[in-house]
Amino acid sequence: MAGLRLGPLLRFVDHSSGTTATVWVETQRPCTVTVRCEDGASGSAPTFAVTGHHYALVVVSGLTPGTTTPYEVLIGDDRVWPPADSPFPPSTITTPVPAEEGSRDPLRVAFGSCRWAAPPGGGGPFTPGSPLRPPGDDPVGPDALDALAARLAADPDAVRPDVLLLIGDQIYADETSEATRQLIAERRDPREAPGAEVADYEEYTHLYDESWQDPEVRWLLSTVPSCMIFDDHDVIDDWNTSESWQTDMRATSWWHERIVSGLMSYWVYQHLGNLSPAELEADPLYARIRSVPDGTEVLRRFAATADADPAGVRWSYRRDFGRVRVLVVDSRAARVLGEQERAMLDPGEARWVREAVLDAPGSYDHLLIGTSLPWLLPPLVHDAEAWDAALCRGVRGGPDGRWARFGEWLRRAADLEHWAAFPDSFRELTELVREAGDGPDAPATVCVLSGDVHHAYVAEPRWAGGDPRARVFQLTCSPVHNSVPTLMRVGFRFGWSRAGKVLGALLARHGRSAESPVRWRKTGGPWFGNQLMTLTLRGRNARLDLVQARRAPDAPGGVRLETVMERSLSEE
Repeated sequence: MAGLRLGPLLRFVDHSSGTTATVWVETQRPCTVTVRCEDGASGSAPTFAVTGHHYALVVVSGLTPGTTTPYEVLIGDDRVWPPADSPFPPSTITTPVPAEEGSRDPLRVAFGSCRWAAPPGGGGPFTPGSPLRPPGDDPVGPDALDALAARLAADPDAVRPDVLLLIGDQIYADETSEATRQLIAERRDPREAPGAEVADYEEYTHLYDESWQDPEVRWLLSTVPSCMIFDDHDVIDDWNTSESWQTDMRATSWWHERIVSGLMSYWVYQHLGNLSPAELEADPLYARIRSVPDGTEVLRRFAATADADPAGVRWSYRRDFGRVRVLVVDSRAARVLGEQERAMLDPGEARWVREAVLDAPGSYDHLLIGTSLPWLLPPLVHDAEAWDAALCRGVRGGPDGRWARFGEWLRRAADLEHWAAFPDSFRELTELVREAGDGPDAPATVCVLSGDVHHAYVAEPRWAGGDPRARVFQLTCSPVHNSVPTLMRVGFRFGWSRAGKVLGALLARHGRSAESPVRWRKTGGPWFGNQLMTLTLRGRNARLDLVQARRAPDAPGGVRLETVMERSLSEE
């Protein structure tokens, strides 16, 4: 009998009709998967195959708007979810009442990034037979997703997010756990590159197993809809930092297989679930892979082409939740890396983002732009990245001079590759945010949601030529479960300080940087810990909460979420 290997993951829930949803699963062999709801809604799909793994994305139709209904997953006639001995409540699909029918329910968007499923092993290759770390020994503290699952499972009246937005580093291909290192050592010689990092599609599948088979997280993702986008560690640290970085990586013997496998696995495990049923139906790649007995070569060709010509693929996507527009932007694969034409987004991607933001002004009350990398950084970090970009471009001594070589070394050593390191793109995003937030049909808020930097903060910009009508925020939240070294805490605190701003101004002067069109101040944080932010949006009102996971022996699962900040983002 076939069983579930992974999932179910509740992904898309339609907020325009409230009648459809998608559920993703990985099974142990080819089969037909059925999702059957208690209220009679259902859907079925045959699996498709990639490298001997079997997947299905089931479109569930006939759901009743404004309800919460338990569901089960069947393979043939056999129920495979929920498990008979599950300690968790039933997995459910909650559908909204469409806004045009007068819904006044709030929308709750929880978000964060950077989640180790398990802390990585040491720097050297794993030695077969060496003991694994005890399961309860977690040096980076409790996982915020585990804590959220424990809260929701223990209290049926607890408020659930309507969507969980995971904005990067869902897996760590370059910082593997002891268990993954053991698997690698059993498959190949870890003394050869890429060593204890993942090398191919099969090893990527193990990372998703490790992450999504966590019992609490598995249940959470089965009952809370999720949207996802990659960041660098989903492939490799500082992915697409610069043209010379890319040249160096492509010269290695292992990079091609790594990037192709990374994009293949991302398409299967994360990207497909971001799409609506209509988008899935119109996707020729999805149709082609489902039409053949084994889609490996079809997907491999697609991934290789996507790496060679990023402008030909769009990973960014738009979701409308009633009168809330969410735009999730690929700030990794879509980069233009030529030193004299650097851009965070290629021209086609930039046009698509602009059109998606400005489409139908007045049709949304809140605009959320998800980008894994923060738009507004601590001022010193921002100025240092802009200065470094100027050095690499050759403003001091030319593009082949000593300063340019130093700039490239520093860019890689210090991870200087956020929006500020692409100055033209930073200015374009800044102008787009201002334009979206202005005019008679302006939304109440424009929020840029980011992660990556292993701390949380709220920043508010001010434009030299006058602020837009909407309130604008940079909301940054990470990690969900990762380390926050002392040096990182000190560095980011200094980056926000007055002395840091003075130092940053000196760097900007040395780099002959153009004056920024916007200034900003931190109005919350920095907060350090394993954490999640939640935006609660009702009408034109917005509230922000930040919770952190804390050990609590008396709480369900031994972990609790504690609120460390809550505030209104709306005009008083």
